[in-house]
Amino acid sequence: MKIGKGLKIMIALIAILLCIDLFAGNYFYNLAIKREQKTFLQGNEDLEVSASAMNVFTKGGWRDWVASQSFEGWQLQTFDDLTLKGYYLPATTDTNKTVIFGHGYLGKATDMGLYAQYYYEELGYNIFLFDMRGHGKSEGDYFGFGWHDRLDVLDWIDQVIERVGTNAEIVLHGLSMGAGTMLMASGEELPPQVQAVIADSGYTNVYDLFQYQMNRMYNIPAFPVLPTTSMVSNIRANYSFYEASAIDQVKKAKVPILYFHGKEDTFVPSRMANELYEETNSHAEIFLYDDAGHGEAYALHKEKYQTRLADFLTRFIDK
Repeated sequence: MKIGKGLKIMIALIAILLCIDLFAGNYFYNLAIKREQKTFLQGNEDLEVSASAMNVFTKGGWRDWVASQSFEGWQLQTFDDLTLKGYYLPATTDTNKTVIFGHGYLGKATDMGLYAQYYYEELGYNIFLFDMRGHGKSEGDYFGFGWHDRLDVLDWIDQVIERVGTNAEIVLHGLSMGAGTMLMASGEELPPQVQAVIADSGYTNVYDLFQYQMNRMYNIPAFPVLPTTSMVSNIRANYSFYEASAIDQVKKAKVPILYFHGKEDTFVPSRMANELYEETNSHAEIFLYDDAGHGEAYALHKEKYQTRLADFLTRFIDK
């Protein structure tokens, strides 16, 4: 049976479109997921930082504080045989209270020193920071956006309990991708030592986040490129954008969660914080801050942030 000319042309066009789609999927995987220098975020107006926040981020004394501390170097071998690096700082006065920090996309452990200094000096906590997979001194050739990282957090929790003791009281505090990680961890079977989660500038799930950003940054629809990119991610990094869902995980959460978000965040819109809050199974509280962009709430509203954080911790940790 001969194939008609029109059918041949249609088959050829479909094949060409599939090739273009696969090319685009690999392109966007390399752009956002593969571990390498990311130039596409340079000049992104959604990540422009206010002068006041920039002053805190770049000139704040917290950087000198981090550099002056004697952190213990820790190491973790992950379920998929990566070596991750962590850094533990015991409180000046012996305590069972410990905070585990998760940093943002393209960041590193010590970036969370801005928050760690407050926990350490004012709240008297032990501090644990770690380089997430694909970041800092940790191994990994991709960024997990929280999905595999949530399992890393569970393993780090075990190490903290071993170091501090079975009476440990643990807080998980994450920023941006770190917030997504802690929220994804909240839906797992956490040990009773984990008693609170703090999520600052978190997102609902990876698919929704990329869909929003593709439309905003490139003015292109999610379909069919984003599902293909998710497929490529599943092949190359062993996770899909659909399963990497903080909102699905908080529906199973048993630990109280405190949400912070800037109202002017256009990189991860504040509506995502509201959606997460509404879907959280456990006790949840949310605070949105005026005039704050992505990750700026603490820098611009430090006293209010600290007051609300301390109040939350007093009620759920200092029982």
